[in-house]
Amino acid sequence: MAVTRGRRRPKQHEPQLGLRLEEIRHGGRRERAGRPPLKHRRAVPRRTRPDFYARHPIHVTLRLRPGAAGLRRSKLYREIRAVMRHTGHRVDFRICHYSIQGNHLHLVCEADERGALSRGVQVFCSMVARRLNRLRGSRGRVFADRYHARALTTPTEVRNCLCYVLNNWRHHRSDQPWPTDPFSSGALFDGWSDATAEDQPAWLGADEPIPIASPRWWLLREGWMRGGGAISTKEVPGS
Repeated sequence: MAVTRGRRRPKQHEPQLGLRLEEIRHGGRRERAGRPPLKHRRAVPRRTRPDFYARHPIHVTLRLRPGAAGLRRSKLYREIRAVMRHTGHRVDFRICHYSIQGNHLHLVCEADERGALSRGVQVFCSMVARRLNRLRGSRGRVFADRYHARALTTPTEVRNCLCYVLNNWRHHRSDQPWPTDPFSSGALFDGWSDATAEDQPAWLGADEPIPIASPRWWLLREGWMRGGGAISTKEVPGS
């Protein structure tokens, strides 16, 4: 009578170094695990960005790596304006105001959805990085981290943001002879209490189109006036 033998299960050997199988754990919180933090600045938290309505303007802040600072120069400024005209006049994404400081940029945008904002800012950053690297003869990353975005939901928030962005040079104690910061869209802003918008600012080339787009929604177009009225060019914004 033939005896049918079953398949023998392979013997599972315990690992070396005296460790038992039940002592080996995978996953969970571990010391020094995960993405290494940036050394020069705390990274923007990598959380899911909150949803927002299209009618709410977005304040976007972009910070540069330490070696890429020094944006307030005419050649670099001309390249950034060209990128704004190319990327900031889309149907679903618009750059309506901006301010360029030495090591960071502020944008006030409108976007139809979160994906449109993400795509618009990413394309803007990519094109700015390529152009600045080409001018400087350098390579590598230009922006330090992912962008920071904040939705502005009330007239007061929008007014405070416009004051902060357009008068950002006052915030950094910049004492210059011009009424508005030439490295911003201040000369094109029609909400000043002590200045008027210019059709062709001195920093704009003779045949150069305006780099910013007109706001579509009420809050950024006129609703912000209900948050405190017109803005003075000498108003120093808070934090």
